[in-house]
Amino acid sequence: MAAIGLYGVTAYSVAQRTNEIGIRMALGADRAKVIRLVLRGAFKRVLLGLILGLPLAVGAGRLISAQLYGVSSWDPFALTVAAVALAICSFFAAIIPANRAASISPMNALRIE
Repeated sequence: MAAIGLYGVTAYSVAQRTNEIGIRMALGADRAKVIRLVLRGAFKRVLLGLILGLPLAVGAGRLISAQLYGVSSWDPFALTVAAVALAICSFFAAIIPANRAASISPMNALRIE
């Protein structure tokens, strides 16, 4: 669910920044720099989500363990697996709009405006 949301936000951001990306490519930015630019923006969002989400997940685990018998409140393995799975899914969700941004023709991007 988070990967689909990240894909949507990243694709919308790339669509809004088409002119800027076209200008960057016209001034000499290569494909790798544009992909890095888009991925950096996407992973800033993922990092912010993890910084806010992990403490909330631990708090929710404590609440659930108080209500259910035999459920531990702290499972670092499960949290690590969830964070790594989110990072991998986020990479694949962000690389699609990043490749689309890197394939923008500078002349076509400047003609749009």
